[in-house]
Amino acid sequence: MPSFVYVLGCRAKGRTITYVGWTTDVTRRLSQHNSGKGARSTRGRAWVLLHTERFRTRRQAMSREWYLKRDRIFRKSLAQVF
Repeated sequence: MPSFVYVLGCRAKGRTITYVGWTTDVTRRLSQHNSGKGARSTRGRAWVLLHTERFRTRRQAMSREWYLKRDRIFRKSLAQVF
């Protein structure tokens, strides 16, 4: 089953916040974040999808998620476009 890594963005108090996660259904997961049923750190904000990557396995997606969470330069470049 294909898995995806995604980066979300949100404007808050003059800055852009990003969130990185993985899922098997990006649309469903974005809806969960925006409805307040996502991760605790995403609740109460309006999120937009900034970036997705598709992987063949869950393990590959989780590995890439770990890397992206630590790659602040990449996340900052996505936030500037937003």
